[in-house]
Amino acid sequence: MRNRIGSGWLGRLAPLLAVAVVVGGELRAEGTNGPDHGAALEWLGLRFTPAQVDQMARPARSLREGLDVVRKNPVAPDRAQTLVFRPWADSVPAAIADGFRWEPPTGIQRPVKESDLAWLGVAELSALLRSSVVTSEELTRLALGRLKQADPKLHCVVNLTEERALAAAKRADEEIRAGKWRGPLHGIPYGAKDLLDVRGVPTTWGVAVRSNAVAGSDATVIERLDAAGAVLVAKLSLGELAMGDVWFGGKTRNPWAPAEGSSGSSAGSASAVAAGLVPFAIGSETLGSIVSPSTVCGVTGLRPTFGRVPRTGAMTLCASLDKLGVLARSAEDAALVFEVIRGPDGRDHSVVKAGFEWDNRTGISGMRVGVLKADLQEDKAGRTNHEAVVEWLRKAGAVIEDVALPKYEGGALGMILMAEASASFESWVRDGRAEGLVQQEKGSWPNQFRAARLIPAVEYLEANRGRGELAEAMEAMLVKYDAVLAPAWVGETLGFSNFSGHPCLVLPDGAKEGSKPATVCLIGRWFGESALLRVARAYQAGSNWHRARPPGFGE
Repeated sequence: MRNRIGSGWLGRLAPLLAVAVVVGGELRAEGTNGPDHGAALEWLGLRFTPAQVDQMARPARSLREGLDVVRKNPVAPDRAQTLVFRPWADSVPAAIADGFRWEPPTGIQRPVKESDLAWLGVAELSALLRSSVVTSEELTRLALGRLKQADPKLHCVVNLTEERALAAAKRADEEIRAGKWRGPLHGIPYGAKDLLDVRGVPTTWGVAVRSNAVAGSDATVIERLDAAGAVLVAKLSLGELAMGDVWFGGKTRNPWAPAEGSSGSSAGSASAVAAGLVPFAIGSETLGSIVSPSTVCGVTGLRPTFGRVPRTGAMTLCASLDKLGVLARSAEDAALVFEVIRGPDGRDHSVVKAGFEWDNRTGISGMRVGVLKADLQEDKAGRTNHEAVVEWLRKAGAVIEDVALPKYEGGALGMILMAEASASFESWVRDGRAEGLVQQEKGSWPNQFRAARLIPAVEYLEANRGRGELAEAMEAMLVKYDAVLAPAWVGETLGFSNFSGHPCLVLPDGAKEGSKPATVCLIGRWFGESALLRVARAYQAGSNWHRARPPGFGE
């Protein structure tokens, strides 16, 4: 009798169902004298007796029926998850102080050269706009012009939003002249990673098949930036489905080394800010997609705590890992943008209400900064720069202590990402769209999606339990400090802090390999962005690495 599950199903996905048995030393499908499927059992690490197989036959058939129901009734990938990653106790966000106070910088003069306007930060441009020394329309046309000029070299623009931008700039100028100032972002041009919906504009996710996928509404962060008076000038490139820096328009380039990629997946956001095309951009991170391009391109990048910024209207890759954040010239600029985009929207159920305390007049005397000394020493290319930062912080009054990350076997964490990403793009594998992606290497999404079908649900859930242990151990270490300093790409900092949901801030701290920027990162406790930004702002007030201009883009 033919097994109802079917030999084809077993041949492809036997590890998921475990409806096989070792009989007489070989693995056979239940109820048949079928082919040897020993590889499947070996994958699962299981052995079943004939009696056990007989007993499990009926529930196995029910399981198959359930799988059929799921596949015949697909759910939109952006549908809110019923299982939400929330490792902190409810008392943690409630205990975070709130209070935003910002004083515009004084004495800011309009640069003699118009191109120098492109290198001013949000805070400086805001002061000039509010005093009507420059207009939003002027800044917007400058940004649009620079994007058009630089894109053939950088491949960072998917779509310009020129008509929308000029209308918003005109409105901002009218309001500012009338004394209706909306705040620090009023009239400031910016770019958004092209996984965020903007009404009337395609949201491509970096893949050609979505070139005409015009959004019917705005993502929450776009709505909030519009309300703050910011001016969207471009949808910026991302690696296909938020991996790397290769998209259907080519490879996004690093302004500091145009022969090289900008890293990803917030590739265009980092490239555009680094090249002086926009003062800030919105990016996203699942496992390094803000931190990595910020590190490569030498910009200030803020990846907030998981659950800080609503992802409504953004492409879902991994529901328990995706985070929206900011790439900007400085920590102060990142703080101004973060204040606008943070907080619940009632639609993304992962986002919780928590305070953000910011005062740009405060110093760092007495603040506690941990240092991952072993990792700093291992980062030979940036070690001298990092040690100089530590010494600067010490002289500024910070209390410095050596620390170490918790000991944890992180091998299972990648399984969580692969399972969630595969679930988000299940239909792409089944209908063949995954075969049309530019990237088809062994480690690219299409093959990761296929391989993820071999992840048993039991182990996926067990890996998440272990992830909870890691998250608690990370918080126990981080809560003792205002910030912990580390190189972004050495050791386990990037992986552990992403899976634990803790915030990270990248800041330039020197140069390496000729003129290419060096960077370091700060990680902090859950909802501890204000402390990270305060430390970084103090350092940047005493250094100029964040103001460096890549050769060929300075004008």
